[in-house]
Amino acid sequence: MPNQQILVVEDDEDILELVRYNLAREGYQVTLAESGEAGLKALQKHLPDLLILDLMLPEIDGLEVCKRIRASETMNQLPILMLTAKGEEADIVTGLELGADDYVTKPFSPRILLARVRAVLRRRSQPEIRDDDSIRIHDLAIHPGRHEVLVGGERVELTHTEFQVLHFLARRPGWVFTRYQIVDAVHGTDYAVTERSVDVQIVGLRKKLGEAGKLINTVRGVGYRFQEK
Repeated sequence: MPNQQILVVEDDEDILELVRYNLAREGYQVTLAESGEAGLKALQKHLPDLLILDLMLPEIDGLEVCKRIRASETMNQLPILMLTAKGEEADIVTGLELGADDYVTKPFSPRILLARVRAVLRRRSQPEIRDDDSIRIHDLAIHPGRHEVLVGGERVELTHTEFQVLHFLARRPGWVFTRYQIVDAVHGTDYAVTERSVDVQIVGLRKKLGEAGKLINTVRGVGYRFQEK
């Protein structure tokens, strides 16, 4: 996707240069900022197509930057890819719940970073899926209006809550959702939905969906994502 503009906010000069070099080589237009405050000022001047945001920043940390962006009427739709250190699972969860789209942990492979960048930009460019739109991914078909799930043309019987969890994840393939986000989106009538029970729902879904259950990926320490097409 040449000529798309990306703002990178990172205080480590070596990482900043590594990210800039690899993005520029792929044809992206790259702007750099070395603090949260500088990043916010850059965003006020010009809104890029994507923000790559380190969490550990001087002055204003990445979580606060993310929070301010999502609270802004002019910036709240900006795609955000977080950069995090290994072991910062709590910060990853918080960042996703504040509205970040995805994350990459340090140290990272430039190829992985570029793949995540392309994925976030691609997902953001896709048309909005309505609640009543049918979803087809590989052999799996979800029909919200009929409350029906088919795998290889065969109907799969799901509880109301299992259907809601599956539909919520499948509407945004590739997006990482925390257990709290799933709980917040799904209000079970046949099963008490809590963060702990989300795991039970996922186990049940995978079992009932058979091979298609592998489309639901576990993101260790964070939550779940539905595999992209």
